[in-house]
Amino acid sequence: MRIASASDFREAARRRLPRFLFDYADGGAFAEETLRRNVSDLSGIALRQRVLRDVASVDLSTTLFGRKLALPVALGPVGISGMYARRGELQAARAAKAAGIPTCLSTVSICSIDEVSKVADPFWFQLYVIRDRAFMRDLIATARAAGAEALVFTVDMAVPGARYRDAHSGMSGPNAPLRRLVQAMGKPGWAWDVGLLGQPHQLGNLKPLLGAQSGLNDYMGWLGANFDPSIQWKDLDWIRAEWKGPLILKGILDPEDAREAVAMGADGIVVSNHGGRQLDGALSTARALPPIADAVGGALTILADGGVRTGLDVVRMLALGANGILLGRAWLYALAAAGEAGVAQLLELIAREMTVAMTLTGVNRIDAIDSGILVEGRTA
Repeated sequence: MRIASASDFREAARRRLPRFLFDYADGGAFAEETLRRNVSDLSGIALRQRVLRDVASVDLSTTLFGRKLALPVALGPVGISGMYARRGELQAARAAKAAGIPTCLSTVSICSIDEVSKVADPFWFQLYVIRDRAFMRDLIATARAAGAEALVFTVDMAVPGARYRDAHSGMSGPNAPLRRLVQAMGKPGWAWDVGLLGQPHQLGNLKPLLGAQSGLNDYMGWLGANFDPSIQWKDLDWIRAEWKGPLILKGILDPEDAREAVAMGADGIVVSNHGGRQLDGALSTARALPPIADAVGGALTILADGGVRTGLDVVRMLALGANGILLGRAWLYALAAAGEAGVAQLLELIAREMTVAMTLTGVNRIDAIDSGILVEGRTA
């Protein structure tokens, strides 16, 4: 099929992937209301079309955490993305480097920190709240030694969300391994490229902890058993002590929590509801972002994710108060559809769409995008 948008990549991914992997990427928690609102609320943000503004030259570059980037976006952390194309995290990281943007590697990636850090530039690492503090320290030390420029600490996963699609598809639940095998046999292209040639299918960063058991069959069980709901704000002091570089807290949806992040010394936050995969009924990112941006008043860098599928969506999020965007499903669909080339094409699409949106709203620099380009200041 001819690819012209992120939605085209989604359809191509659906055709190529076994159901359990497509539904894991595509689905959300409970009835998926927040997942849908992430997209609909963001697409409902109306922009002011302006004319005769001399936008012959549009500069998409920005600086985040001391590093100049070609675009105000990064590839956000997505668990087991190495199952969506052969050694998928490596392919995605190469595309991001070529585009001049960061890759943020998930704790529960297939490819390890050591593998991905060799091809990613800039390289960020995402860390989960887990019960084994010694292992968390080891992961931080490994990321630091590998040259990670930022640590993205996910704070909204005290417990995994209730994801009905995963139970229906075979990602979890009774007889899951057998169901996944049957689905894989029905997708021979994926089965050959990823299922066979993409081995080992292990959680690369967890091998020191789980050894030979660090495979996909253990993935969902490990998540449920190892997340730590007892963690509090005061417990983050030791992470700040272990990590001297930029520290970003991912999963902030409330202005009070944003102020707490400032107080504990975070360098950045990600306004995020985990792609609608945790608390269904929570605010969409588009609705949560403006009051959070008002609350912290430039005291730290604000990133956002959730519902971003196009360059137009990136511009909308920036106008709502973000300094940068983490892409999630958009790059995963592209990876599944066409590997490194797909991610590269997606980033080219986003750059072109941002240029169109900025030109037609009369701004030619990222730092010129603010609520002034929104109809009635904020919303549609």
